[in-house]
Amino acid sequence: MRIVQVLIPNGKREPVLATLDEEKIDYAVWEETGRGDFEALVQFPIPPIGVEPIMEKLQNVGISKDTYTIVYSPETVVSSRLDALQKRFSGKRIAREELIARAEDLAPATSTFFAFLILSTVIATGGLLLDSAATIIGAMVVAPLMGPAISASVGTVLDHRKLASRGLWLQVTGLLAAIATAAIIGFLIKQTILVPAGLDIREIGQVAERTSPNFLSLFLALGSGLAGAISIMRGSGSTLVGVAIAVALVPPAATTGLGIAWGLPGVAVAAAVLVLVNLLAINVSALALFWLSGFRPTEKTAISRARSAVIIRGGALIVAIAVLSVVLGLVTYATYESSLVQEQIEQEVEGMYDESGLADEGVILVDTEVSYEAVDLLLNNPPEVSVIIGYQIGQSIPPDIAQRVDEHLKQTTDVDRFSVTVEFVEAQQVIDAN
Repeated sequence: MRIVQVLIPNGKREPVLATLDEEKIDYAVWEETGRGDFEALVQFPIPPIGVEPIMEKLQNVGISKDTYTIVYSPETVVSSRLDALQKRFSGKRIAREELIARAEDLAPATSTFFAFLILSTVIATGGLLLDSAATIIGAMVVAPLMGPAISASVGTVLDHRKLASRGLWLQVTGLLAAIATAAIIGFLIKQTILVPAGLDIREIGQVAERTSPNFLSLFLALGSGLAGAISIMRGSGSTLVGVAIAVALVPPAATTGLGIAWGLPGVAVAAAVLVLVNLLAINVSALALFWLSGFRPTEKTAISRARSAVIIRGGALIVAIAVLSVVLGLVTYATYESSLVQEQIEQEVEGMYDESGLADEGVILVDTEVSYEAVDLLLNNPPEVSVIIGYQIGQSIPPDIAQRVDEHLKQTTDVDRFSVTVEFVEAQQVIDAN
């Protein structure tokens, strides 16, 4: 429920109150003595979705759209006409003015925005290097990226150019600042003993997740954008939704910065693609939901401009997502194929050990490790196969195991090149006769 307070201009009291009577809305009126242009202050309760249509009717009888108006949420409203109003104005959509106010509140002052974003990036970068999902999620609570994403969409559908421009500017410059911050932190940390010498960040789990983007990432971003729009329209869960939006943007942006700091262009580009796809998806999903929910400017000419802006910006976002989806599709396919190859190689090595007589030669197959990622498949790099063989002290070691593994894999798989390494370790084996 909402309480609306609006000043009635001189000479408009009778038509305004008559309109409220026609709409069967209870109201209270006070004489206005502070300003000479107004004669009264009227206050009335209305469900959230009814604020916009009732205010339009009051504007038709003399209330200017710029007239001093307050809309707020009360604790409790008791009215004999309340049930009828709630049935008539069923739904949870808020008025356009309230939507703009919420969007503006979500986009903090520029200095505050960048302060929180940089702090969030610092924490997220540490979480990536520590391979700590909990630290990364904690950093997302600080990240203020939900406000700009929602502001850009709200400003577009309501033809509020200042709001839209600021939302877009904060998103772009904020993510660039996050990338730069992570790159600087990564470069400085490399010069210290805080990370092992020769650390390969590609082997860190949390980093690897952001360097193999696929269609699941796109679904996460689309869902985050829709959740953000719904939370603003319904006024619930905005903090948790903001975490979801930040998770889709800040960690991959920090990964991009780390890729730059470590001199790994593959990591930087892959994570940057993920950032861009997520950013576009969040914006297009929020934009579409606000427009489909019926939010429009008040003036007819503004409605036409807003429609054109939604079509142009939405179309551009969709085209960009479609182009980048080709990359996501390749990575998704490559990830699936590389995992199949890894599994097949491990099975073939085990099968070879059982069938080739190596067991009779007294050696033991301890373990098989296969390194073959999506990027290796796309770049046509050979799988790296590491076989660990155990032998007893004084036992002769078959000299051609690596060659036999290589030839067997070439015959039984679709891959024509391998990098096979065999490592021998001393082992003891107990055979239980029972």
